[in-house]
Amino acid sequence: MSQSAPPADAVVFPKSHSFPPFWTIQRVPATRQTQFKHWSNTIQLYCRTLKIWRMNLSDHLSSPLFHNYKLDRWLELEEAQMILEWMASEEGSKRAEWVNESSSGKAGDLAGRTTAWIYWRRPEEWADVIMDWIDSTGQKGSVVTIHEITQGEATTSQEFHGMDPDILEKTLQILIKRGKAQIFGASGEQGVKFF
Repeated sequence: MSQSAPPADAVVFPKSHSFPPFWTIQRVPATRQTQFKHWSNTIQLYCRTLKIWRMNLSDHLSSPLFHNYKLDRWLELEEAQMILEWMASEEGSKRAEWVNESSSGKAGDLAGRTTAWIYWRRPEEWADVIMDWIDSTGQKGSVVTIHEITQGEATTSQEFHGMDPDILEKTLQILIKRGKAQIFGASGEQGVKFF
């Protein structure tokens, strides 16, 4: 039995989300950096609450995240892309990663960038969370299927329940490099042994 994500009105936005200047990209670099930090925190909160792992901007521009109906303020696609681009940078603590890179490949070209993974936890942080769960449930040395990790009844209370398969793959690769896991089986029927 899988848990469904909470409704969008379950998100309690920070006060900055109701502050009109928050909705206008600031020109002064230091002010813009502070603004983008607030946007990053707000986007992470929204995605964490609603269990959104992969965000397509086109699907979310009219959502309460990017459109404050009470203030009659919203972000345009290019503005949302600028914020996610900042989140994907070192300065933004790599809290996002573009799924579809621009076809031109030029730095700063956001035209082809509309979908991003949102990392309220980065894959290396998820690796720690999953290992903590493995340790606390006494599953070290056993094989757990991919399905059990992301969809199993034993993980319904875990934050990683329902995780995007690509993020799980990145997370498992980190655990493999750390010598903490090994993947067995064919695609679709894979199991993971944790050490």
